[in-house]
Amino acid sequence: MKYIKVFISEIPWNCGWYYSAMSVYERGNEDRYSKEEERILQANNRKFNSLFDYPDNSIKTSKYNFFNFLPINLFEQFQRLANAYFLILLVLQLIPQISSLVWYTTVIPLVVVLSITGVKDAIDDVKRHQSDKQVNNRSVLILVNGRVEKDKWMNVQVGDIIKLENDHPVTADVLLLSSSEPYGLTYIETADLDGETNLKVKQAISVTSDMEDNLELLSAFNGEIRCELPNNKLDKFSGTLSYLGDTYFLDQERLLLRGCIIRNTDWCYGLVIYTGPDTKLMQNSGQSTFKRTHVDHLMNVLVLWIFLVLGTMCFLLSIGHGIWKSNKSYFFQAFLPWEHVIASPATSPILVFWSYFIVLNTMVPISLYVSVEIIRLGNSYYINWDRQMFYVPRNTPAQAHTTTLNEELGQVQYVFSDKTGTLTENVMTFSKCSINGKTYGYCYDANGQCVPVSLKDKVDFSYNHLADPKFSFYDNTLVEAVKSGDHLVHLFFLCLSLCHTVMSEEKEQGELVYQAQSPDEGALVTATRNFGFVFCSRSSETITVIEMGKTRVYRLLAILDFSNERKRMSVIVRTPEDRVMLFCKGADTIIYELLHPCCASLAEVTMEHLDDFAREGLRTLMVAYRELDNAFFQTWIKKHNEACLTSEARERKLTMVYEEIEKDLMLLGATAIEDKLQSGVPETIVTLSKAKVKVWVLTGDKQETAVDTAYACRIFRDEMDGVFVVEGTDRETVLQELRTARKKMKPESLLESDPINIYLTRKPQMPFRVLDEVPNGNYGLVISGYSLAYALEGGAELELLRTACMCKGVVCCRVTPLQKAQVVNLVKRYKKAVTLAIGDGANDIGMIKAAHVGVGISGHEGLQAMLSSDFSFCQFRYLQRLLLVHGRWSYNRMCKFLSYFFYKNFTFTLVHFWYAFYNGFSAQTVYDTWFIACYNMVYTSLPVLGLSLFEKDVNETWSLCYPELYEPGQHNLYFNKKEFIKCLVHGIYSSFVLFFVPMGTIVNSERSDGKDISDFQTFSLLVQTALIWVMTMQIALNTTSWTVINHTFTWGSLGLYFSILLVLCSDGLCLLFPSIFHFLGVARNSLWQPHTWLCLILSTVLCMVPVIGYNFLKPLLWPVNVDKVLNRIHFCLRHPLPPPVQTKVKHPSIRRSAYAFSHKEGFGDLITSGKTLKSSAFRNSRKSL
Repeated sequence: MKYIKVFISEIPWNCGWYYSAMSVYERGNEDRYSKEEERILQANNRKFNSLFDYPDNSIKTSKYNFFNFLPINLFEQFQRLANAYFLILLVLQLIPQISSLVWYTTVIPLVVVLSITGVKDAIDDVKRHQSDKQVNNRSVLILVNGRVEKDKWMNVQVGDIIKLENDHPVTADVLLLSSSEPYGLTYIETADLDGETNLKVKQAISVTSDMEDNLELLSAFNGEIRCELPNNKLDKFSGTLSYLGDTYFLDQERLLLRGCIIRNTDWCYGLVIYTGPDTKLMQNSGQSTFKRTHVDHLMNVLVLWIFLVLGTMCFLLSIGHGIWKSNKSYFFQAFLPWEHVIASPATSPILVFWSYFIVLNTMVPISLYVSVEIIRLGNSYYINWDRQMFYVPRNTPAQAHTTTLNEELGQVQYVFSDKTGTLTENVMTFSKCSINGKTYGYCYDANGQCVPVSLKDKVDFSYNHLADPKFSFYDNTLVEAVKSGDHLVHLFFLCLSLCHTVMSEEKEQGELVYQAQSPDEGALVTATRNFGFVFCSRSSETITVIEMGKTRVYRLLAILDFSNERKRMSVIVRTPEDRVMLFCKGADTIIYELLHPCCASLAEVTMEHLDDFAREGLRTLMVAYRELDNAFFQTWIKKHNEACLTSEARERKLTMVYEEIEKDLMLLGATAIEDKLQSGVPETIVTLSKAKVKVWVLTGDKQETAVDTAYACRIFRDEMDGVFVVEGTDRETVLQELRTARKKMKPESLLESDPINIYLTRKPQMPFRVLDEVPNGNYGLVISGYSLAYALEGGAELELLRTACMCKGVVCCRVTPLQKAQVVNLVKRYKKAVTLAIGDGANDIGMIKAAHVGVGISGHEGLQAMLSSDFSFCQFRYLQRLLLVHGRWSYNRMCKFLSYFFYKNFTFTLVHFWYAFYNGFSAQTVYDTWFIACYNMVYTSLPVLGLSLFEKDVNETWSLCYPELYEPGQHNLYFNKKEFIKCLVHGIYSSFVLFFVPMGTIVNSERSDGKDISDFQTFSLLVQTALIWVMTMQIALNTTSWTVINHTFTWGSLGLYFSILLVLCSDGLCLLFPSIFHFLGVARNSLWQPHTWLCLILSTVLCMVPVIGYNFLKPLLWPVNVDKVLNRIHFCLRHPLPPPVQTKVKHPSIRRSAYAFSHKEGFGDLITSGKTLKSSAFRNSRKSL
């Protein structure tokens, strides 16, 4: 991308764009390196902006097109070591002097592998093209030649002016010019960017907001923008606007980012600043990387090992050939005459080396990769077909968007989760309340015992035509109290209907829509609406409420706004009866200290109720009021106005003024809001923790909300020994806080004698692994995004990693999308553990792409995360099934497949090694050519596929009941380098048996009629038949879950072998094609001999006895945890008992939320300024000015 610093402010606006651009281009080149580069653009001037090569607004995630697919895909596939190996092998087979196998034995498998992989890659890329097309072809309104025209997103360019409408997403990063709201205000929702659903407000600068929707003025606007280069900082933007000789400063409050949703604003106009890949959303999306599993990486290493073994064997055999040629070959010239080209003793061993390289090529079978692709595809379909991961309310199944990561699901150690929309439903509901010492929201039976709520207890609000039909409450006694005219109950709801900063909008007659800066406030105002206290509208001076059917207007005298420090907000109103009232709501710990002494007894009862609410994980607020003396209020309001107008220490002075009036409050009660978790989230996290999976929450939400959710989800627990909070504002403080936490968890970890410290002082080369450390208790960690920025710096990242990894749960709050990806990469880089990231918004795309496995939740925040993920479903609770069932099965199946596959090919290939000592090291094969071609692709393919697609060591119920079964995958116990060596040793032993037992059987043997049968073809048939028998018994021994398909594949393949063998050795075929089929009548003559079957049985027994003995002794002599769990399961199966029932996780906590607001500060100043006023009179007054 080319960004040029240019200077055009001195050029008259009526000059030609070409001469202007050329002059600034030249001057930009002169000092491009001496000054900081910046972006420059001009509104409504595409020709000028095109000089700077800014990208268009299209998004491209696809890799291929119609013309480059074949060359690029083949190039990528031949970068895989095994494919390149077989290509070289094919070339060697075309050289007649060294080839002992026909060329099609390699060409056919290679073409099949390349075709299957190519088709799969093409299908995946077509899906990416469709996704790109869907986004790029969205419609947008662009201002062109004085008219608003509909166009596609991808055609938007830098400098264009676009029109955005209510509830529509923002097309690109745009500078807000004007809107339908007073003073150029625009309300937006940024859930896709930072995970927050609360409303935010942006404001256009006055010089552009006056243009409103005047197309003539907007078309004539030719302002010059200079701003920073594209970056990933969501909360920072700086630039200047030069227009009509004046310069205006621009900051992030003027910028609408791509991914935001316009709310509560009919329309707005914006100037496009950043497009496509330059937008802050895309800058935070992270790079797309080709994800490969740990098994893939291990296979690459093992393939290199096999090459070394193969090369060593070929070298030894070529030396053996050279020795044999010097000492013995002279005596064989009578029937094996030498060719002139290989008469040289030095040339012949070299040619034999390459001949054996071809003969022994099945050490690295190309069918391995075909089978791996088929297995992964099959296991992906199991995920797609799983009815228990199908979400009925949205008619959405779980989906595997990739087929290459299935076994990685069985090895996850770290889960990084978003909060809003992933752990929670992103819905706040008014659950319970306490008014004047009495609780409401519980259901009781005839005996007065509290019982769970049921639909039959749902309150009928049909009597209130203004009620929200979506609101649900299950205690009729509260409705009766309201209807009976209980003064304190009315006052309680009046307080909630007045003390807020919610804005209302009437969509249709009688249909009110609330836009709340915090979902908590929206839930409270909706509740008051249903109970008969309907907040209707507000202006800068009044609040209109319909109280039990009567419209009342309250004069708004002051808003004492909410802030993180105050943890409360208050409003002062004058009632229609001319009484001055202060209504206050806030955190119970704060309000409790502000109460009048006469409320002591009521406060104690209310605090007990708050404890009960907290045990249910509800978020609580206290509600209080105070009637003010008019003279006192007049004195106070003067102080308030003076504090508002002061320029020095304004916040501190306002706080002091607020404290003067927010005292001696009369307690009304408390509210309990349910930040509704998705169903099954706590149970899922508890289950994952039993499986040794650590869950970290990475959220853009505020600290208190994130911590509350962590406790509700059981990531944090009250029985923990401590939860550390890191909130330093500089690097040294953050480092000290992290070290203090580590000192408490493991004091010896700070000593120089600590093994990890010793290891780190040696400055190991990257990449290196930081070993796990065991703390002296259970701890949690909370760190803010600001502190995280320092902790992720080079000198502190290991400190953060060591501290966080010792904690049972970690919460990172107020983090940017880029920081989410950085945390994931930190764990990937130093822990060498499999990571999984799960989220539902565009702000989660970065970490989803960064993790080994990315999971998207099909939630309320669009489809961006789902489209970028490897797997997707609708509910977080499905994660335990994805990992503990599908992931574990996929890992176990893949490990069994690889162990068996390497074993069967080592056995098959190494028989040639033993045969070399009997054929003069001449690179002749033991088997018939057709057996070599069919061994992997026909005879042994179906049984191993049956094992790899249908194997279940335990069923899904036991997998979920015993999460400990997941542990072997995390430590890669079932297939690793050690297991590979076992396969090699096992293959060497089996090949030895399969060669020498038939050899001993066939040497000097005769049929019952006295005819000699000690010939090569009979020996070859005996060896290959014994090999098929042993492989069939081995696969049967490895299978623990027998199905009809397994039986058919296993025993059917054995029958298929004999059927094909009889056909290949038949008289008709051999006489018809004598040059291709050489084993005339061999099967018929050999299979009728008793010693043939005795040889087959003996070979099979000798090969299987060591395996059976090892499998029997291993769990007895070297047991691991999973063996003990499997023994328990087998015991339960032999003695049927009901399996353990997962009960709903209880919440014994008495910890209360600090407060139930989700935002940092309120809309108070904005409301009282009058900028939210929306009336025709106001608009007319502005136009008259």
